[in-house]
Amino acid sequence: MSATTRDIDARAAGLGLFEKWLSVWVGAAILAGVALGNVAPGLFASLAALEYASVNLVVAVLIWAMIFPMMVAVDFGAVRQVGNKPKGLIITLVVNWLIKPFTMAALGVLFFEIVFADFIAPADAQQYIAGLILLGAAPCTAMVFVWSQMTKGDPAYTLVQVAANDLIMIVAFAPIVALLLGVTDIAVPWTTLLLSVALYVVVPLAAGALVRSRLLATHGGDERAVTDFTGRMKPLSVIGLLLTVLLLFGFQAETIVARPLLIALIAVPIIIQSYGIFLIAYGWARAWKVRHAVAAPCALIGTSNFFELAVAVAIGLFGLGSGAALATVVGVLVEVPVMLSLVAIANRTRNSFPAEEG
Repeated sequence: MSATTRDIDARAAGLGLFEKWLSVWVGAAILAGVALGNVAPGLFASLAALEYASVNLVVAVLIWAMIFPMMVAVDFGAVRQVGNKPKGLIITLVVNWLIKPFTMAALGVLFFEIVFADFIAPADAQQYIAGLILLGAAPCTAMVFVWSQMTKGDPAYTLVQVAANDLIMIVAFAPIVALLLGVTDIAVPWTTLLLSVALYVVVPLAAGALVRSRLLATHGGDERAVTDFTGRMKPLSVIGLLLTVLLLFGFQAETIVARPLLIALIAVPIIIQSYGIFLIAYGWARAWKVRHAVAAPCALIGTSNFFELAVAVAIGLFGLGSGAALATVVGVLVEVPVMLSLVAIANRTRNSFPAEEG
């Protein structure tokens, strides 16, 4: 192997010690976010105000930095072949739309009407249940690309899975939420939904396709040029992840310090749901002998949430200071640490899956 090839493989494999201890850096970012949010609340309030349609523009830029390398890696020729191996897509859609919303609602009722009944007033309990339902009915769009990249997921297949979820969300989100909340009129914040899809899928995908085309054109179609480029971009992805974590915890730092027990209680069913949905999808994929590059992302998509949409709807239905809005925010805070643990599980069990489907 030449020195150049070794360098490319090393960059593609990760960031060495820094990436190996990513969970430590994320923990440090969480603590830094909480500390800075309480020391300089005005700064974080100003950053939080930089939003449009409940999409924070600073966080959007950071997420864009995280997902861009994976968008460059998308091979549109492979996208056309996804239909030949539909198992991963079937698992994603069944888990996200026929299982996840209903198990989240059931867990909310179980914990807030039974297990935590002595600690939480009934009216507040209904608000927290509503927030959990909104999280459960909104599968993730943006961060899925980050988790897929960290598990060496198939970029083309992940893109198709996310796109299919987004299309279904347009028609299924409001009816499912209306059914589970027992209300008759859900005003879907279309601006939030469409802006998020544009910012997190359409724009970075178009930019990634352009960069990929230029790289291949200038290197005679050699795919190693793409691998080299995405490997060099990985530090930017990790920095974007850490800054995102710091900001998200900084935005809610005062609430975390003021109401830690309530935050912990709301987090319990969300954490159980996250691991449960992952195990269902991941176990199903293993039983169906789906290759790991598809199985890991399809399980992580169902576990992660479209928190911008959930927060926007909670505020629209129940108000900014409502328990429902708080529950969706707790979902944001819980997501990154939980997802990193699931990424670790997926990476450690890679050899339990076939390299290719039969």
